[in-house]
Amino acid sequence: MPKEILPIVDKPTIQFIIEEAVAAGIEDILIVTGKGKRAIEDHFDSVPELENNLRDKNKLELLHLVEETTNINLHFIRQSKPKGLGDAILQAKGFVGNEPFIVMLGDDIVESKVPCAKQLMNQYEKTHSSIIGVQNVPHEETYRYGIIDPINEYSKGLYNVKGFVEKPNPEDAPSDLAILGRYLLTPQIFDFLETQEPGAGGEIQLTDAINSLNEVQRVFAYDFEGERFDVGDKFGFIKTTMQFALKHPEIKDDVAKLVDDLYQQIHKKDKKSK
Repeated sequence: MPKEILPIVDKPTIQFIIEEAVAAGIEDILIVTGKGKRAIEDHFDSVPELENNLRDKNKLELLHLVEETTNINLHFIRQSKPKGLGDAILQAKGFVGNEPFIVMLGDDIVESKVPCAKQLMNQYEKTHSSIIGVQNVPHEETYRYGIIDPINEYSKGLYNVKGFVEKPNPEDAPSDLAILGRYLLTPQIFDFLETQEPGAGGEIQLTDAINSLNEVQRVFAYDFEGERFDVGDKFGFIKTTMQFALKHPEIKDDVAKLVDDLYQQIHKKDKKSK
C-alpha cells in the first residue's frame, strides 16, 4: 500500500493534501504517481454502493468523508521511473501550461488558519515570482532538508534568497530555514528541469533547477504560518497520528488515557531497572 494512503486516524495522508489545495481555491489538481501507487487513484473513485449504504444507515459523517474524496477535479499522471522530485514535477508540464502552479509534497501535512498553499499564493500576488515555503528547523537537523541562503527579509516573513542548498551538514548550513514541502513555481522552472543534469543519486534535483531559475528570475522564500507534520518516516507518521488522535473528538479522551497508561508503565519499568 502506498504510504500516501495510510490513514492519520481516519483520513489518508493524501486527503489532507487535497483538502488544503481545495481550501486554497485550487480547482484543478494533478497527482503524480508511480509504480505500485494505483491505490491512490482508487481512493478518489466514486463508490455509489458505499455512499448509498451510508446514506441509508444515516451515517452522514462517514458519508461526508467519502463524498469529499470524489467531488474534486482530479487528474493523474504516472512517473515511469523514480528519477527524483524534479522529474516528477516535469511530468506536469503539459498540465500546467504557461501558468504558475503549486507543488505540495505528500510527506508534509500543514495545519494552519490560512491554508499554506493560499499563503504562498498571497505572496505571489505581491511578487509575481516563485515562492518557496520554509520554516525554521533545529540547526542539528539541517542535513535532512533543503536549506535557503537568505540575503535579507524583503517583507515580513518573505526573504530574498542567494541560493538553496540541498541537505547541508549543520556546520555548512547557511541558515536554519528549511524547505518543507510547499512550492509556488512559475512555468519557467520547466526550462531548467528539462536541461538539468542528474544530481545526487542520479536524480533530477528540484533544488538545482530552482537555483538556476533564481539566477534569471528572483525566487523568494516565505516563512509560512502553521504547524507542519512530517509523515515521511516511521516515527514521524506515528507522532503525527498520535497528535491528531489527541485532537479527534471521538477518541481524544481514550487516546489521552492510553498515552498516560503507557507513560506510567514505562516509568515503572525504569524504576525497577534501577
